[in-house]
Amino acid sequence: MKLNYRRTFFIGFAFLAISAFWQMYDNIIPLILQNTFHLSESVIGMIMAVDNVLAVVLLPVIGTLSDRVDTPLGKRTPFIIGGTAAAVCLMLLLPAADRNENRVLFIVALGATLLAMAMYRSPAVALMPDLTPKPLRSKANAVINLMGAIGGVYTLLLIRTLVGKGKQPDYFPVFTGVAAIMVLSVVLLVLTTKEKKIAEQVAAEYPEQEETAAEKLQEDKAGRLDPAVKKSLVLILLSVFFWFAAYNAVTTAFSRYAVTVWGMENGGYAGCLMTATVAAIISYIPIGLLASRFGRKKMILLGIVLMGSCFLMAGFMPEYHPVINVGFCMIGFGWAAIGVNSLPMVVEMSKSGDIGKYIGLYYTFSMSAQIATPVLSGLLLDFVSYRTLFPYAVVFCILAFVTMSMVKHGDNRPESKKDILENFDVED
Repeated sequence: MKLNYRRTFFIGFAFLAISAFWQMYDNIIPLILQNTFHLSESVIGMIMAVDNVLAVVLLPVIGTLSDRVDTPLGKRTPFIIGGTAAAVCLMLLLPAADRNENRVLFIVALGATLLAMAMYRSPAVALMPDLTPKPLRSKANAVINLMGAIGGVYTLLLIRTLVGKGKQPDYFPVFTGVAAIMVLSVVLLVLTTKEKKIAEQVAAEYPEQEETAAEKLQEDKAGRLDPAVKKSLVLILLSVFFWFAAYNAVTTAFSRYAVTVWGMENGGYAGCLMTATVAAIISYIPIGLLASRFGRKKMILLGIVLMGSCFLMAGFMPEYHPVINVGFCMIGFGWAAIGVNSLPMVVEMSKSGDIGKYIGLYYTFSMSAQIATPVLSGLLLDFVSYRTLFPYAVVFCILAFVTMSMVKHGDNRPESKKDILENFDVED
C-alpha cells in the first residue's frame, strides 16, 4: 500500500488556504481594531476570541452536516467551495472598512467572514481522511501539515513586503494576496481532486480494517478508566490548556506589542513569527527522532522550558534586537516538541474504540484556552501594561511544566518512523 503523494499534495491546498487566512487574521485584525477603531485591549481580546467560540460551537455541527450530504461533487467539496467563495468576498470588505474607518461595516464583515470560515474548516479537515486509507493517514497528514505551514509563511511574507509605511498602513494588498491564494488553492483542489470518484475508489481498493491492537490494562472490571490513568489524563489536559494559553497570548498580541513596545514598523514583526514557524517545520524530524529515544514526556517538558525561557528573555528586551530572532527560533522548536508529542500521549490513554472521544477532549481544552487567553491577556495589556504580555506567558508555561511533570501515563516511546515524512505528523 503506497500513499498517492500527488493527490495528497492537492488536497493539502485546502489547508494551505486555511493557514494563510488565520495567519493574516491573528496579525492584522488586532492592529486594525487598535489603530483604526481605537478599541481597548480587553475588547480586542474578546473580539479575537470570537473565532474560537465559533469553532467550538459550529465546527462539529458543520462537520456532521457534511457527513450526511451527498452531491455530485461529494460530501466536503460543496462546503469548501461555498465557504471559500463567501469568505473571500466578505474578507475584502475588511480593508475597505479600515480605509473608511467604518466600524459597523468592519464588525459585521468580520463576523460574517468568520462564519464563512467555519463552514470551510471542518469539511476541509475531513477531506484527507475521507480520501486516504487508514494505514496511510499518518504520511498524508505530514504532507497536509507541510502545506499548511507554507500557507502561514506565505502570509507572513506578504505582511513583511506589502504593508505600507505610515501611521495608517494600507492592508488591502495583503488581504488581496491572501484572497488570491485561497481562490487559487480551491480551484486547484477542485480541478485535480474529484472527491466522490476518489472516495469510491478508495473504498473499493482499501476496505477498512478492524482494529487489532491489544487493549491496555488501564480500566477496571466495570469498564471505568483506572484512577491513576484518569489522573494523568486530567493533568495532561490541564497542561494542554496552559501551554495553549501561553503560546496563543503571544501570537495574538505580538504584532501590537512589537509596534507599541519595540517600535517595529512596516510589518517587521512578521519576521519574528516567520522565524518561529520555519524553525518548527525544520524541527519536526529531529524531535521525532529524539522522542523515540528519550520519550514523549521529556521532549514536551523540554519544549515548555525552551518556550518559557525565551518568553522570559523577550520580556526583558527594551527594544527590538536581532537576538530576539534566535529566541523565536527556540520558541518554534519548543512548540514543535509539544505539538509532536502531546496528542499521542492523550490518545495513548484511550482504548481503540475511544480515540475520537479523547481527541475531542484534547481539542476542547486547546480551543478553550484560545478562547480565554486573548481576553485575560487583553485585560492585563489594557489596564496594566503591554509589558505584562511575556510574563503572562511565562506564568502559564510554569503551570504547564508543573502539571505535565506529574503525568505518569501515555509516555510509551514511539516506534522508529519507517518514512521520513511521518516525523511531520503533528496536530495544531
